[in-house]
Amino acid sequence: MSFRAAPRRARSPGSAGFAWWFGRQDLNKTLFIKTWGCQMNVYDSARMADVLAPLGYKPVDRPDDADMVILNTCHIREKASEKVFSELGRLRALKKRKAVGGGQMLLAVAGCVGQAEGAEILARAPYVDLVFGPQTFHRLPELVAEVREGRRNGDPGGVLDTEFPPESKFDFLPEEQGGQGLSAFLAVQEGCDKFCTFCVVPYTRGAEFSRPAASILAEARRLIQGGAREITLLGQNVNAWHGEAPEGGGHRWGLGSLVRAVAELEGLARLRYTTSHPRDLDEALMSAHGEVPQLMPFVHLPVQSGSDTILAAMNRRHTADDYRRQVDRLRQFRADLALSSDFIIGFPGESDADFAATLALIDDIGFAQAYSFKYSPRPGTPAAELDQQVPEAVKDERLAILQDRLNSQQRAFNQAAVGSVMPVLFDRSGRRPGQVMGRSPFMQAVHVAGDVSRLGALADVRITAAHPNSLSGRLVDSGPVEAASADALQAPEVIA
Repeated sequence: MSFRAAPRRARSPGSAGFAWWFGRQDLNKTLFIKTWGCQMNVYDSARMADVLAPLGYKPVDRPDDADMVILNTCHIREKASEKVFSELGRLRALKKRKAVGGGQMLLAVAGCVGQAEGAEILARAPYVDLVFGPQTFHRLPELVAEVREGRRNGDPGGVLDTEFPPESKFDFLPEEQGGQGLSAFLAVQEGCDKFCTFCVVPYTRGAEFSRPAASILAEARRLIQGGAREITLLGQNVNAWHGEAPEGGGHRWGLGSLVRAVAELEGLARLRYTTSHPRDLDEALMSAHGEVPQLMPFVHLPVQSGSDTILAAMNRRHTADDYRRQVDRLRQFRADLALSSDFIIGFPGESDADFAATLALIDDIGFAQAYSFKYSPRPGTPAAELDQQVPEAVKDERLAILQDRLNSQQRAFNQAAVGSVMPVLFDRSGRRPGQVMGRSPFMQAVHVAGDVSRLGALADVRITAAHPNSLSGRLVDSGPVEAASADALQAPEVIA
């Protein structure tokens, strides 16, 4: 195995400081980023493109056309690393083809699989040039420079950077950002201190970190200036955010205060946040749902299980009734608030009674949508070593029952919208000619007859039909359209 650990630096000089290294002849490169996983990875991919832009890297839609390919990976789903190696095998052929033609493709693995399995990636796939984790992508210019310097000196080994640096990456990201479009992500919090026994996030993303409010507000303004009309505040535990207040002096805000401040920014129509932990949902944030009109009535609040026994084994540090009380309190502030959640089925030791408790919780709460998965062990997590692993056949049977229950609730929620009028932010063309699509306040996809002049508009739609995963309707008012900026509608597609 041959790889080089990236040299440790207290600070990164940023992209502009490395543009000189590449020379004028190199400032016309192409970049393809493939992203798996959560919205935080989507945000990270967009910021990687921003970091590389001063070096001349411009996004393209296919890896075949790219001088650099980055796989931004996720370690949450089952067989995550196998999927990465399968994709690397396909890219290896592209890299060889480019070399035969006299070109060069830099191949990089980023994200949580890179963080957790960096050395193994370089050992199993020595044609990979660079592996780095979620906390070090701000160093991309110097990492790329190091790879190229090694190639010029005849060193074929890849560069590995999976340390947790002392500096915050957010302090070194360029202020100039590529357009994210009408709906933009903004990372405010990262990492996790909860240590759920099934989860790798504390090991791949590190300890909880909250960005200062002033930095977040400045980025939000730039996103709005770039055409964003909706912003989603992101974090692994976003409602654990407690950042330095704009006035400094040791004062700190909670997420409720941040939501109110962002909502006041001129030009912002909608605001969302994800993902929340039930233990960090405080009164200030709940009250914002009843008092801030820009804050959408939709909360993703993972519960994972309805069994107190399983919740304790997961180290969730809340009970099923704690979750019920939090939801009841939320709905006191906003009666029409809709919920989504995450469920893990077949956690070690899950009995028929535990599974029945989860179904009971689903019936009690009522979810507009939800994500559900069979438990699969993650190396290095405590749950992977637990006895009483549930047989796969039992997991399959339970998951089918649970998903049928959740799908039924989603269909009922969508059907209840028929006949109502709701505001829809149109952000893309529909699948059929003469059709545009957008999102309801409750995150439902809505399509109507209309042309592209509607893109960027926030318009009232009367819902005429419900489908399993979307709604259809007609525009209530065919008057003047409040259009978005050209930057929002023509933003480059960075994420694959």
